[in-house]
Amino acid sequence: MHDGSIAGTWRLTNYEARGEDGSVSSPLGPDAVGYLIYTDDGFMSVAMMAAGREGYAQEDLLGGTDAEKLAAAEGFFSYCGRYEIDGDSVLHHIDVAFFPNRIGSSQRRYFRLEGDRLLLTTPPMMIKGVEKVGHIQWERAR
Repeated sequence: MHDGSIAGTWRLTNYEARGEDGSVSSPLGPDAVGYLIYTDDGFMSVAMMAAGREGYAQEDLLGGTDAEKLAAAEGFFSYCGRYEIDGDSVLHHIDVAFFPNRIGSSQRRYFRLEGDRLLLTTPPMMIKGVEKVGHIQWERAR
C-alpha cells in the first residue's frame, strides 16, 4: 500500500547521523544535496551526494583512477524500488542500489510530515564502523 501524502519530489535539506553517545556527523558533508521521489503508483528513488564533488580528469564514464573512483563512491548514495506505507513508517523495497548489500532488502524509514517538510529517521545502522541513526530532512520540491 502507498500513501499519496508523501508522493512527489523532495529536495534534501539536511542529513545527519546521530550516535548513541550524542555524537552527530554529516555522512555526506554539511552541504549534501539530493532528491527523493515517491510516485503515486508505488515506486521510489533516492539519490544523495556530497556537494562540490571533484570530476574525473578524463571524460571516460567507466574510467577514472582508483583515487577518483574512491572519492566518487564515498560522496554518493542512491537506491530505488517500490515503497509501501506501514503506519508511521515507509518501507523501501530495494531493487537497484549503489551499495550492493541493500539490493533485495527492505529498509524502514520512520516518517513525519510537517506541511511541505518530510522528516525521515532510520533504524540504527553502521556508518564507518559506528552504529548511528540517520535523520534526513526533505522539503517538497517546487
